[in-house]
Amino acid sequence: MSARARHDLTGTPISEAAIVAALGARSVVLVGMMGAGKSSIGRRLAGRLGIAFTDADNEIELAHRLSIPDIFATYGEAYFRSGEARVIARLLEGGPQVLATGGGAFMNADTRGAIAAHGISVWLKAEFDVLMRRIKRRQDRPLLKTEDPGETLRALMSARYPVYAQADITIESREVPHDKIVDEIVGAVAHRLALQIDAADTVADRDRVP
Repeated sequence: MSARARHDLTGTPISEAAIVAALGARSVVLVGMMGAGKSSIGRRLAGRLGIAFTDADNEIELAHRLSIPDIFATYGEAYFRSGEARVIARLLEGGPQVLATGGGAFMNADTRGAIAAHGISVWLKAEFDVLMRRIKRRQDRPLLKTEDPGETLRALMSARYPVYAQADITIESREVPHDKIVDEIVGAVAHRLALQIDAADTVADRDRVP
Protein backbone atom coordinates (compact mmCIF):
# COMPACT_ATOMS: atom_id res chain seq x y z
CA MET A 1 0.00 0.00 0.00
CA SER A 2 1.27 3.47 -0.75
CA ALA A 3 2.68 5.35 2.19
CA ARG A 4 1.84 8.71 0.63
CA ALA A 5 -0.53 10.89 2.58
CA ARG A 6 -3.58 12.35 0.83
CA HIS A 7 -5.81 15.11 2.10
CA ASP A 8 -9.51 15.17 2.83
CA LEU A 9 -11.69 18.05 1.64
CA THR A 10 -10.60 20.19 4.60
CA GLY A 11 -6.92 19.79 3.72
CA THR A 12 -6.24 17.43 6.62
CA PRO A 13 -3.57 14.84 5.71
CA ILE A 14 -4.81 11.26 5.79
CA SER A 15 -3.12 8.07 4.64
CA GLU A 16 -4.59 5.34 2.47
CA ALA A 17 -4.04 2.94 5.38
CA ALA A 18 -6.21 5.12 7.62
CA ILE A 19 -8.98 5.14 5.01
CA VAL A 20 -8.94 1.35 4.67
CA ALA A 21 -8.95 0.94 8.45
CA ALA A 22 -11.94 3.27 8.76
CA LEU A 23 -13.78 1.42 5.97
CA GLY A 24 -13.63 -1.84 7.86
CA ALA A 25 -15.63 -4.37 5.84
CA ARG A 26 -17.36 -1.72 3.75
CA SER A 27 -16.84 -1.23 0.01
CA VAL A 28 -16.32 1.90 -2.05
CA VAL A 29 -19.05 1.48 -4.67
CA LEU A 30 -18.80 3.37 -7.96
CA VAL A 31 -22.07 4.20 -9.69
CA GLY A 32 -22.90 6.15 -12.83
CA MET A 33 -23.60 5.91 -16.51
CA MET A 34 -21.89 3.64 -18.99
CA GLY A 35 -18.74 5.40 -20.10
CA ALA A 36 -18.29 7.29 -16.83
CA GLY A 37 -15.05 5.41 -16.14
CA LYS A 38 -16.16 3.21 -13.27
CA SER A 39 -13.97 0.25 -14.24
CA SER A 40 -10.83 2.11 -15.32
CA ILE A 41 -10.91 4.56 -12.42
CA GLY A 42 -12.00 1.81 -10.03
CA ARG A 43 -8.93 -0.28 -10.79
CA ARG A 44 -6.64 2.67 -10.10
CA LEU A 45 -8.53 3.54 -6.91
CA ALA A 46 -8.24 -0.02 -5.65
CA GLY A 47 -4.54 0.00 -6.41
CA ARG A 48 -4.12 3.28 -4.52
CA LEU A 49 -5.92 1.91 -1.47
CA GLY A 50 -4.36 -1.54 -1.67
CA ILE A 51 -7.68 -3.38 -1.70
CA ALA A 52 -9.42 -5.60 -4.24
CA PHE A 53 -11.22 -4.32 -7.31
CA THR A 54 -14.42 -6.05 -8.42
CA ASP A 55 -16.43 -5.34 -11.56
CA ALA A 56 -20.05 -6.38 -11.02
CA ASP A 57 -20.67 -6.78 -14.75
CA ASN A 58 -17.75 -9.20 -15.04
CA GLU A 59 -19.10 -11.20 -12.12
CA ILE A 60 -22.53 -11.38 -13.77
CA GLU A 61 -20.97 -12.65 -16.99
CA LEU A 62 -18.99 -15.29 -15.08
CA ALA A 63 -22.10 -16.44 -13.23
CA HIS A 64 -24.11 -16.81 -16.44
CA ARG A 65 -21.24 -17.83 -18.74
CA LEU A 66 -22.62 -15.28 -21.17
CA SER A 67 -21.71 -11.73 -22.12
CA ILE A 68 -24.07 -9.01 -20.94
CA PRO A 69 -25.27 -8.27 -24.50
CA ASP A 70 -26.08 -11.99 -24.86
CA ILE A 71 -27.92 -12.03 -21.53
CA PHE A 72 -30.02 -9.07 -22.68
CA ALA A 73 -30.68 -10.66 -26.07
CA THR A 74 -31.54 -14.10 -24.68
CA TYR A 75 -33.41 -13.32 -21.47
CA GLY A 76 -34.30 -9.61 -21.55
CA GLU A 77 -33.50 -6.67 -19.33
CA ALA A 78 -35.82 -7.63 -16.44
CA TYR A 79 -34.03 -10.96 -16.04
CA PHE A 80 -30.65 -9.24 -16.17
CA ARG A 81 -31.62 -6.65 -13.55
CA SER A 82 -32.86 -9.32 -11.16
CA GLY A 83 -29.62 -11.25 -11.45
CA GLU A 84 -27.60 -8.04 -11.18
CA ALA A 85 -29.23 -7.17 -7.86
CA ARG A 86 -28.47 -10.63 -6.44
CA VAL A 87 -24.85 -10.54 -7.58
CA ILE A 88 -24.23 -7.07 -6.12
CA ALA A 89 -25.83 -8.07 -2.80
CA ARG A 90 -23.45 -11.04 -2.66
CA LEU A 91 -20.40 -9.00 -3.62
CA LEU A 92 -21.13 -6.40 -0.94
CA GLU A 93 -20.57 -9.11 1.67
CA GLY A 94 -16.94 -9.34 0.55
CA GLY A 95 -15.55 -5.93 1.44
CA PRO A 96 -13.41 -3.98 1.74
CA GLN A 97 -13.11 -3.55 -2.01
CA VAL A 98 -13.71 -1.06 -4.77
CA LEU A 99 -16.86 -2.25 -6.55
CA ALA A 100 -17.81 -0.94 -10.00
CA THR A 101 -21.51 -1.38 -10.80
CA GLY A 102 -23.42 -1.30 -14.06
CA GLY A 103 -25.21 1.84 -15.16
CA GLY A 104 -28.67 0.62 -14.15
CA ALA A 105 -27.75 -1.07 -10.88
CA PHE A 106 -28.28 1.95 -8.61
CA MET A 107 -31.80 2.40 -9.97
CA ASN A 108 -32.89 -0.62 -7.91
CA ALA A 109 -34.05 0.55 -4.47
CA ASP A 110 -33.00 -2.70 -2.81
CA THR A 111 -29.53 -2.37 -4.31
CA ARG A 112 -29.27 1.23 -3.08
CA GLY A 113 -30.22 0.02 0.38
CA ALA A 114 -27.63 -2.75 0.29
CA ILE A 115 -24.94 -0.32 -0.85
CA ALA A 116 -25.88 2.12 1.92
CA ALA A 117 -25.63 -0.68 4.49
CA HIS A 118 -22.34 -2.12 3.26
CA GLY A 119 -20.51 0.67 1.50
CA ILE A 120 -19.90 4.26 0.51
CA SER A 121 -21.38 5.16 -2.88
CA VAL A 122 -19.51 7.41 -5.30
CA TRP A 123 -21.28 8.78 -8.37
CA LEU A 124 -18.92 9.42 -11.28
CA LYS A 125 -20.92 12.15 -12.97
CA ALA A 126 -20.10 12.84 -16.62
CA GLU A 127 -21.54 15.27 -19.15
CA PHE A 128 -23.29 14.02 -22.28
CA ASP A 129 -20.46 14.88 -24.67
CA VAL A 130 -17.90 13.06 -22.53
CA LEU A 131 -20.05 9.94 -22.38
CA MET A 132 -20.75 9.94 -26.11
CA ARG A 133 -17.06 10.20 -26.99
CA ARG A 134 -16.25 7.26 -24.77
CA ILE A 135 -19.21 5.09 -25.67
CA LYS A 136 -18.55 5.37 -29.42
CA ARG A 137 -15.36 3.38 -28.90
CA ARG A 138 -17.30 0.28 -27.85
CA GLN A 139 -20.09 -1.80 -29.34
CA ASP A 140 -21.17 -3.74 -26.24
CA ARG A 141 -23.83 -1.38 -24.85
CA PRO A 142 -27.18 -3.17 -25.37
CA LEU A 143 -29.31 -0.25 -24.20
CA LEU A 144 -27.81 1.98 -26.89
CA LYS A 145 -28.54 -0.32 -29.83
CA THR A 146 -31.24 2.03 -31.07
CA GLU A 147 -31.80 4.22 -34.13
CA ASP A 148 -30.60 7.29 -32.22
CA PRO A 149 -28.08 6.32 -29.51
CA GLY A 150 -27.55 9.95 -28.56
CA GLU A 151 -31.22 10.52 -27.85
CA THR A 152 -31.37 7.23 -25.95
CA LEU A 153 -28.41 8.30 -23.84
CA ARG A 154 -30.04 11.64 -23.05
CA ALA A 155 -33.21 9.84 -21.95
CA LEU A 156 -31.24 7.48 -19.72
CA MET A 157 -29.36 10.40 -18.18
CA SER A 158 -32.61 12.24 -17.51
CA ALA A 159 -34.10 9.20 -15.75
CA ARG A 160 -30.99 8.14 -13.85
CA TYR A 161 -29.23 11.31 -12.75
CA PRO A 162 -31.77 12.24 -10.05
CA VAL A 163 -31.30 8.75 -8.57
CA TYR A 164 -27.51 8.78 -8.90
CA ALA A 165 -27.62 12.07 -6.97
CA GLN A 166 -28.60 10.06 -3.89
CA ALA A 167 -25.05 8.67 -3.76
CA ASP A 168 -22.92 9.62 -0.76
CA ILE A 169 -20.30 11.36 -2.91
CA THR A 170 -20.36 12.95 -6.36
CA ILE A 171 -17.17 13.29 -8.42
CA GLU A 172 -17.00 14.87 -11.87
CA SER A 173 -15.72 12.37 -14.43
CA ARG A 174 -14.02 14.40 -17.13
CA GLU A 175 -11.11 14.35 -19.55
CA VAL A 176 -8.27 14.62 -17.07
CA PRO A 177 -5.71 12.00 -15.99
CA HIS A 178 -7.39 9.19 -14.06
CA ASP A 179 -5.02 9.72 -11.14
CA LYS A 180 -6.56 13.17 -10.60
CA ILE A 181 -10.03 11.64 -10.34
CA VAL A 182 -8.64 9.02 -7.96
CA ASP A 183 -7.12 11.76 -5.80
CA GLU A 184 -10.51 13.47 -5.61
CA ILE A 185 -12.29 10.25 -4.66
CA VAL A 186 -9.71 9.44 -1.99
CA GLY A 187 -10.08 12.92 -0.50
CA ALA A 188 -13.89 12.79 -0.55
CA VAL A 189 -14.03 9.31 0.99
CA ALA A 190 -11.58 10.37 3.70
CA HIS A 191 -13.71 13.43 4.44
CA ARG A 192 -16.89 11.36 4.68
CA LEU A 193 -15.27 8.80 6.95
CA ALA A 194 -13.96 11.59 9.18
CA LEU A 195 -17.47 13.02 9.44
CA GLN A 196 -18.81 9.59 10.42
CA ILE A 197 -16.07 9.18 13.02
CA ASP A 198 -16.77 12.65 14.43
CA ALA A 199 -20.49 11.87 14.65
CA ALA A 200 -19.79 8.60 16.47
CA ASP A 201 -17.46 10.38 18.89
CA THR A 202 -20.12 13.01 19.58
CA VAL A 203 -22.67 10.34 20.46
CA ALA A 204 -20.16 8.54 22.67
CA ASP A 205 -19.27 11.78 24.48
CA ARG A 206 -22.95 12.57 25.01
CA ASP A 207 -23.60 9.10 26.43
CA ARG A 208 -20.74 9.55 28.92
CA VAL A 209 -22.25 12.72 30.38
CA PRO A 210 -23.65 11.90 33.87
